[in-house]
Amino acid sequence: MDFRPLRALAGQMASFGLIGLVNAGVDAAVFFLALATITNSLVVANSCAWVVAVSCSYLLNSRFTFAASSGGRFRLGDYGMFVLTQVGGFLANTAILLVAAAYLPLIAAKVLAIGGGFIVNFTLARTIVFRGR
Repeated sequence: MDFRPLRALAGQMASFGLIGLVNAGVDAAVFFLALATITNSLVVANSCAWVVAVSCSYLLNSRFTFAASSGGRFRLGDYGMFVLTQVGGFLANTAILLVAAAYLPLIAAKVLAIGGGFIVNFTLARTIVFRGR
């Protein structure tokens, strides 16, 4: 049995996850900074954080996680498609944040929300944006 495709998938998931940890820090920092300085709306702060984090995520994932299919190059069309596909993760993230914030401390709700969007984001990025060319 050939396990190479499974190993490649696991490697991509691990890379996406590590980059996700970096982006989780970016997301949380921008989220709490926005709450402290420009808004008291969880949705507005989460939207600000998402815009910054999704841009960082595209740059890092196209350079590392999906370099074999992107050639390590940044393409405006791929960036636009990446942003569009990540809207699914943003919607999941925001929904989880709003529900969890009613029951948990805000930091715990934000961590849960970031984690909740991971599977949606990875699946859409891998199958739509960075599929083999």
